[in-house]
Amino acid sequence: MPAYGFISSKLEIKFLILYIAARIVEPVPFETLQELSMCDGGVDYFGFSECLADLVRTEHLALTDGLYEITAKGQRNSAVCESSLPYTVRMQAEQKLALCNEQLKRRALVKSSVLPRDKGGYEVTLSLSDELDELMNLRLLVTRQDMALELQKRFREGAEKLYAKILADLYGGSPE
Repeated sequence: MPAYGFISSKLEIKFLILYIAARIVEPVPFETLQELSMCDGGVDYFGFSECLADLVRTEHLALTDGLYEITAKGQRNSAVCESSLPYTVRMQAEQKLALCNEQLKRRALVKSSVLPRDKGGYEVTLSLSDELDELMNLRLLVTRQDMALELQKRFREGAEKLYAKILADLYGGSPE
């Protein structure tokens, strides 16, 4: 069954991949780049995979440790070719990129780790930063790995709320 969409050639798929790679805030794995590129019915998995491999081979994209990143050559070519992409495809890609970039930025600001201790138990380190500095760095000791992983998960989901609650508790008020 033929694909329906504005993208109709491998060259346009390459333009789309470069357009996305030029706007993503950090290197991303194959799956993320694929998901962002599936914003038009004319892009399918096999065409995407083939075009992505071509862009790495021609050094428009770099593949390092399983993460794809645009190169200077890719940036130059993306800037020249982006107007060749249909406007609606660019707008759909921009919507997906905005959400993805927001998640990537937040992940960079909310960090956590779990390490086993020599004396037993686990050390959970939780940190929250803004664009300028680290706001909070909290180390907790727990007895079981499942507890440590649950703390890590909950912190990642609501670090900002926890930070506000700690400040409110320390100041004796309610979080705003």
